[in-house]
Amino acid sequence: MTYKTFETERLLLRPTDPQDADLIFRLLNTPKWLAYIGDRNVTSIEEAKAYITNKMTPQLERLGYGNYTVIRKEDGSKLGSCGIYDREGVEGVDIGFAFLPEFERKGYGLEAATKIKETAFSEFGINHMQAYTSKKNSSSQRLLEKLGLQQTGTTFLPNDNEELFVYSISNTKS
Repeated sequence: MTYKTFETERLLLRPTDPQDADLIFRLLNTPKWLAYIGDRNVTSIEEAKAYITNKMTPQLERLGYGNYTVIRKEDGSKLGSCGIYDREGVEGVDIGFAFLPEFERKGYGLEAATKIKETAFSEFGINHMQAYTSKKNSSSQRLLEKLGLQQTGTTFLPNDNEELFVYSISNTKS
């Protein structure tokens, strides 16, 4: 099956697949990912391929959306990922993003997440989405607020003992 890719002024967002294992390996092992999202125990490129195949691809196949690799159009650099996630044990979907350290604070996160949010509402029929962030992750909190999400409470995700902030937004055009 062919899945949609999306473009912004500077970026291409395409569904993550095993050819992105190098990016996913690096991303899952950045200090911020480990501190704010958690260790996924992906210790090699081969394990990153398996992570993509077993954790990311099934949702894409089931729902038609999921994790997108963010690529800079100017030079083809893979910057990070952004997507809409349907987590087991959690009601509804959430938006999430992560970028390699050298591509942070350049507006790519806002640009990619804005496109993903708009697409979720306009093309995927999603009317409400959430986001979860560590209470210590102020940069993600600021980005979520720029996207129009508002903090609505706290929660614990299944099998996680860290209390997270919950941010929410509803589609006002539906």
